[in-house]
Amino acid sequence: MDAVRVALLREVLAGTEWVQATRRFAGTLRGAVTPHGGGLLLVGSASYEPWHLAAHLDDEAAWSGLPELSPTLVRHRVPGGAPAHLAVGLGRLAAAGRGETLLVVTPEQPGAGLLERVHDARRNGATVLALDGGDRDLHALAHDALAAPPPLPPPDGKDGAPADLDLDTVQHLVSAAAGENSLPAPRRHRRFRDRLARLADGLTAPPPPRW
Repeated sequence: MDAVRVALLREVLAGTEWVQATRRFAGTLRGAVTPHGGGLLLVGSASYEPWHLAAHLDDEAAWSGLPELSPTLVRHRVPGGAPAHLAVGLGRLAAAGRGETLLVVTPEQPGAGLLERVHDARRNGATVLALDGGDRDLHALAHDALAAPPPLPPPDGKDGAPADLDLDTVQHLVSAAAGENSLPAPRRHRRFRDRLARLADGLTAPPPPRW
C-alpha cells in the first residue's frame, strides 16, 4: 500500500476512531523503541507470519531516519538456507528483556505456547504490544494493544468499519504513522512536504529483496 492509498484510506476513515487509534498505537510503538535504540522483536502466530509489517517498518525506519523502528522478525519455523535476518527462531523470545519491545501480530488466537513466551518476556522486563483480532489473553499481557475490526461490514446496513479494514490494512496504517510522526533525523532538516515527495519517489520502484 503506497502513501497515496494510505492518505485516501484515512479520508474514508475520517470521523471514525481508526485514524487516531492507529496513530496512537504507532506512537506507543515508537516511544517504546526510541529510548533504547531499537530492540524491536516482531512475532506472529504459528500460521501467520507478519513479514509484510516487518518490511514496511524496515522501510519506515530508513525513510524517517529512525533505525529503531527496524524490527527483528521472530519465526515459528525457520526454513533451511534462510538468510540471517530471516533465521531468528522462537528461542530469541527467551532472551527478550528490559529495553526490548515485543510486538505480537496475529489475526487468530496466538496459542498457549506463544502466550507463555510472551508472558516470560514481559516478566523479564520487555514491553509487550499486541496488534491482533482482539484476543483477551494476549491483551491481558500487553502493555498496549490494538484490535482490528472484523473483515466484513456489520449487518443490516449499519455504519461501521469499511469491509477492507482488516488487520493487514491496520498494519499499513500503523507502520505509516510510526514513521511520519517521528522527529527529523539529525542534520536532515527536511520539511514534511519534502519527505512526502521522497516517499512517493521511493514507492515508484519495487523495494530491494530484503524480505
